[in-house]
Amino acid sequence: MTSTRYIICRIAQAFGYSRKNIRMSDAAGETHLLKEAEAHLGQATWQDVEGIEQLSVEYWNLRKLIKERDRVARDLDICKLSLDQAHDERASLLGISNEPFEDLIAERQEVLVELEDLARKRDRIVASARDIRRIHDGIKTKQEVLTKEGNHSADELAQISTQLADLKKDFSALKSERHLVAEKIELGDARVDEIETQIRDRKKERREKASEAFQHIGDANQQMSVLRAELSVLDTQMRQLYTEIGRHVSRNAAQNPECAKACKTYHGLVDVMRALRKSISYNHKLADLS
Repeated sequence: MTSTRYIICRIAQAFGYSRKNIRMSDAAGETHLLKEAEAHLGQATWQDVEGIEQLSVEYWNLRKLIKERDRVARDLDICKLSLDQAHDERASLLGISNEPFEDLIAERQEVLVELEDLARKRDRIVASARDIRRIHDGIKTKQEVLTKEGNHSADELAQISTQLADLKKDFSALKSERHLVAEKIELGDARVDEIETQIRDRKKERREKASEAFQHIGDANQQMSVLRAELSVLDTQMRQLYTEIGRHVSRNAAQNPECAKACKTYHGLVDVMRALRKSISYNHKLADLS
């Protein structure tokens, strides 16, 4: 949205013509485009921001993450090669093309993915509980100090007591949720063990030489799942850093010579991003006034 269109929309609103939902939708779409542009600009320019002090953390973290990602990608390639070799060996030994326990391997992979999700959920719950504990301790300390000082109202202490009670309820709920997640993890681990036992039993029915190949396939699939998850996490972290770099460089290109130098090849994109920010602001203002 341009300045001229913004003025026209303001005039239209003055006559009762309001389109709040459209303005919010436009702002959301433009925000998505802006984030994509920031990530793209950051990825294209991050190697040129080493000298920008405000981006030192992002730059060096990217250096570290890229090195780690290269390592994981190499390990994944090696794992893929190993898996291909295991499949070839299995087909040669058994004279068949179908994996004799592919269903169990697929189920195991599904359970392992679920366990990874549960582990992340458990970590989030623990982190939330830790935050609640910290807030509770702070409010509790405030209550003790106010009680000792005596310069407080009964309503204020009652409000503090209510906050503490609510925090205890939230903490208790998180604790219960963590127990439920832990039980699911325990069940998942038991199911993985059960699947492993079934795989071993089926292997006994196959030729002795095929057993090693099947085990290799299972291990390689599990390792590939872990490596792909690592790559996904690293890509997410890198994209966040790219976005931070792109946002800083584009916002300060006009004031900071080093930022201008870093994105000189992308001045057109920077202009578009500046226009998007202005349009987002206009749309939000129009929506608030509706």
